[in-house]
Amino acid sequence: MTELEAAAGAMPLRAETDAGAVPPNAIAPHDVRFTGAGGEYFRVWIVNVLLTIVTLGIYTPWARRRTVQYFYGHTLLADSPFEFTAPLRRMVIGFLLFVALYGAFELASNTGQDTAVSLMMVAAALLAPWLWGSAVRFRLGHTRWRGLRLQFQATWREIYSASWPVFAIAGIWIVVVFGMSALSPGAEPRVNPLPRLPTVTPAMWTLLLGGVAGAFLCLIRLEYNYKRLMVARTLIGTEAGRWKPVYRDFVRVWLAALGFFLLSAFVIASLIVLAFVVGGGLNWPQAADFRGRAGGLGILMFLLALFVVTLIALFLAITPALAYREARVFHLLWNNIGVSGIARFRCDLRAGAFVWLRIRNTLLTLLTLGFYRPFARVAEHRMKAASVVLHVRGGLDTLVGSLNRQQQDGFGDALADAVGFDIIG
Repeated sequence: MTELEAAAGAMPLRAETDAGAVPPNAIAPHDVRFTGAGGEYFRVWIVNVLLTIVTLGIYTPWARRRTVQYFYGHTLLADSPFEFTAPLRRMVIGFLLFVALYGAFELASNTGQDTAVSLMMVAAALLAPWLWGSAVRFRLGHTRWRGLRLQFQATWREIYSASWPVFAIAGIWIVVVFGMSALSPGAEPRVNPLPRLPTVTPAMWTLLLGGVAGAFLCLIRLEYNYKRLMVARTLIGTEAGRWKPVYRDFVRVWLAALGFFLLSAFVIASLIVLAFVVGGGLNWPQAADFRGRAGGLGILMFLLALFVVTLIALFLAITPALAYREARVFHLLWNNIGVSGIARFRCDLRAGAFVWLRIRNTLLTLLTLGFYRPFARVAEHRMKAASVVLHVRGGLDTLVGSLNRQQQDGFGDALADAVGFDIIG
């Protein structure tokens, strides 16, 4: 543990310190605050939604820019807000390029051009790392705080090296598809002409489950690689980010979230069964008689109701699990990153509190047919921001001035900067 980390861990997280009066080697904490309000953001949100609908989606880049600027402008570090200075023209060009590429893919798919569709999918896989790197470079390059700008200086070789899980996942599923076909038992002659479900052998189950597990681990590795690269290759002045988490930290978080999902699914399934038991149960003979008398329509209604109930149950089970993963990853990152040897972050976000907030927000959003969404987003952002504290060595004003003098002209891929991809949230 470094001297900075030891001092940061030993001192109160919410201590108020005058930056100008801090001795050169002292460690001073600076809070992060969010000053936005649900009602205020609702006006921004509702205008964005209405104009996006009226313009058939063309207003999307304007909406994204207004949203980012609102949350940046109301997020304060040491009482100074962040700024998002991206030119709107570049965001519009990036959006139009995405629309054109998607339209070309849909046209090729709907007109039966299988070769073109296959080539586009391969191209999309090859371009995915470039799109991610362009988006990160664009977003960070146009983020400002007290005149300081961030510079994402990862090379394309580093970005593609970090993206190997993307290609590994594709390779895993190619092996699974061809393996399942090779292991599938041959068709047996049948007297009954009705179709039946395909036979899945134990070897096929083993291959399928192995593919799911391998893809799951690769997905975790991809998130780890991208977040590590984003922190370690981002500069403030000439100071680089410091990264401490390891891959197994992310694996533990994802496995815990998976366990949380299974527990939630078990609880919801138990409640559904209990409701049937308390309500006297379902009279299956009467239900079968109803479906028989109603014919195909009755069967269709029964299957539709079963499908809707299953979707609702799945949604209710996965929502707290995703919130738990989000809170744990947020805490893991902001409690283990810093800026060179001069600053580090501390985070005290509690996963349980965030999960309950997400459940409450989800229920209120459903009950209000989506109109509570802006209030929910503000509440979650405020909880996250309030949990983070920046610990800085020495006076903040002196440090900021020094970093400003160190700043160099940001480099970047000319095409990526001109296009203005902004696909990160």
